[in-house]
Amino acid sequence: MSEPQETPETSPAPAKGGSPEHVPAWQAILRGLGPRGWALRLGAPVLALVISLVITMILLRVTGADPVSSIQSMIDYGTTDSSIVDIVNRATRYYLSAVAVAIGFRMALLNIGVDGQYRLAAFLAAALGGALTLPAPFGQMLVIVSAMLIGGLWAAIAGILKVTRGVSEVLSTIMLNAIATGVIAYLLNDKRLAEVRPGSNNVATAQIPESGRVGPFNGALNSIFSGPVLWVILVAGAAAIVYFSYRKQVAAGEPGKSPVAGLVVGVIGAAVFVAIIALVVGPILTDLPGEVYGLLPMAVVVGIVFWVVINFTRFGFDLKVSGLSLTAAQASGVSAKRMIVITMVASGAVAGLIGMPELLGASYEYSLNFPAGLGFTGITVALLGRNHPFGIALAAVLFAFLDQTSDVLQEVDVPKEIVGVMQGVVVLTVVIVYELVRRWEIRLQQRTVAAELATGHDLAKGAA
Repeated sequence: MSEPQETPETSPAPAKGGSPEHVPAWQAILRGLGPRGWALRLGAPVLALVISLVITMILLRVTGADPVSSIQSMIDYGTTDSSIVDIVNRATRYYLSAVAVAIGFRMALLNIGVDGQYRLAAFLAAALGGALTLPAPFGQMLVIVSAMLIGGLWAAIAGILKVTRGVSEVLSTIMLNAIATGVIAYLLNDKRLAEVRPGSNNVATAQIPESGRVGPFNGALNSIFSGPVLWVILVAGAAAIVYFSYRKQVAAGEPGKSPVAGLVVGVIGAAVFVAIIALVVGPILTDLPGEVYGLLPMAVVVGIVFWVVINFTRFGFDLKVSGLSLTAAQASGVSAKRMIVITMVASGAVAGLIGMPELLGASYEYSLNFPAGLGFTGITVALLGRNHPFGIALAAVLFAFLDQTSDVLQEVDVPKEIVGVMQGVVVLTVVIVYELVRRWEIRLQQRTVAAELATGHDLAKGAA
């Protein structure tokens, strides 16, 4: 997407006392910017979800259904053991897709080609994995690394076209999606890289051998959420939340605010983390009847790495600065063109992982039935999750829950397509509410600065 002309109103300016950045709305939405104050950060999503729930219930009433009974049916069906397994597996794919999209969003790049990147990567990696038999873990590593390379190289085409020819990444990635579809259709043929399954019209690559597969994660889940491992997770997670919250408050150095505030917020966050893991997540994920993807930990690692790189590395800083203003990044010594290509490659590499949980943990082949459309779902999940790893996880679970429970709506005479409307309402409501709250906070900050200038002293220090 081409950069809009910077003006005094839209150009980035240093924020006083950690105030919200003055950026165009489209950049704020893509980069997941929102209110800085903790009260607003907690209140905005709650308000958005309440509004979206009210709108959803009105839509259900318009269709002639009872909103309360419809939502209750979805909750009852979605909390069964078999549904929980499907929700976790769906959420794993959605999460990886959303992180791939969010990497580009952090730099205000719209990688619409995630769908084509993951499908082409999964197909070629499946063909390679089915053609070679290697002992574990080399077989799994071969498939995963090759998928990342293919996805990254396919996405690099759009990055190179943008920096060399000025081609919008939106247009190029959409075209590359179509090309990837054509390449897969050409190669997924019994005369090329696939074979016809006996007794059906389905065409698929050769199956990945046993040594190249990844078993279910159920046994590990039972061990993790019981015994000493659970205590290690709770203590380590709580300590990390408190430490990083305190460190962030110290680094911010906002006038009138003590670093102790970061410590208090960290303690509260740690308490919430412990309660959720011990009382909700643990009991739900133990003794599940179905098979949970064995590569579920890979999605967790991807989210952690994404969070660390974005917030605590030079590359993450350069990426965010480049997303805010390419000219400002260039002036500070950051190569904007280099950052565009690297960001697209990183986004494509993560996109290559989207199909791995299904390929190595369930289907063991790429066929006509391989999950499609996950890249576009990832865009909405990333927007809903505000491009934050934890927010994306919650959004992925919500979307997986809605998709899983869509069929049960037909039992109460509600068309299952209404779930798509629900998802759209949730995303739009969250995006709009966050942007409105962000703008309100900016105006509040501007009035504070004007008052400081008028009285000749710093109000924040005077209130301390």
